[in-house]
Amino acid sequence: MSAQRDDDAVRRYTEQFGNLLADTGWPRMAGRVFAAILSSVSGRMTAAELSEQLQASPAAVSGAVNYLLQLRLATREREPGTRRDVYVVQDDAWYQTMMTEDASLTRWSDSLRKVLDASGEGTDAYYRIRVSLAFIDFISGEVKGLSERWIKRKAELDAEIVAEQAQGS
Repeated sequence: MSAQRDDDAVRRYTEQFGNLLADTGWPRMAGRVFAAILSSVSGRMTAAELSEQLQASPAAVSGAVNYLLQLRLATREREPGTRRDVYVVQDDAWYQTMMTEDASLTRWSDSLRKVLDASGEGTDAYYRIRVSLAFIDFISGEVKGLSERWIKRKAELDAEIVAEQAQGS
């Protein structure tokens, strides 16, 4: 038996999640927009729908959406038969973003190696850069391991969800 969706509670908790994202460094409107699309029934919303739900100006929504597109937490699609864009949060948005960040970590590491080589061994700057580089390299290695473990866990989760849906039918 499936639970009934409580739209008012979803909106309330979605707003809290969006604000939590803002409290942890996200632009406030981007957090609210991401949370709204993520929790929508279809995972897709137009700018007009976002403006209405969030009681926000089209300009504020546009800026937030551009931020999410840049982070690859959302994609832009064309609504069939119209000129209207629809913003979509994929089921694996967090994973895709982390994999994008992994590529950034590699670029940061490559660049910091050059700074390290030029900073003069034994200097305070050399030490700070070396520690920074070591941390970035450590995180990069951990992300690769997390990716492999997540792919396995995601397959298990998908199987659990299919089983739950079969029981509910």
